[in-house]
Amino acid sequence: MTAVTAFTVDGEPLPFVPGQTLAAALVASGRIAWRTTRGGRPRGVFCGIGVCYDCLVTVDGTGGQRACLVQARVGMAVTTGEGDDA
Repeated sequence: MTAVTAFTVDGEPLPFVPGQTLAAALVASGRIAWRTTRGGRPRGVFCGIGVCYDCLVTVDGTGGQRACLVQARVGMAVTTGEGDDA
């Protein structure tokens, strides 16, 4: 059996499996978009390899983190909505 642990997203706990990226955990929880463009279009994971900037989040107070590249860790605090005006 695989251990499930959690980090917080916008103050709510989100479980993840060790080895998952933030984007993988968000998508696995059913969340496919977590920010918007200036025009209001939803954005989440697009390329999944760190080339684009659609999946930006703030991790432990550091903005501009690509969720597809950051490994989920127990206790990290993630906030979404970053780049809503970008």
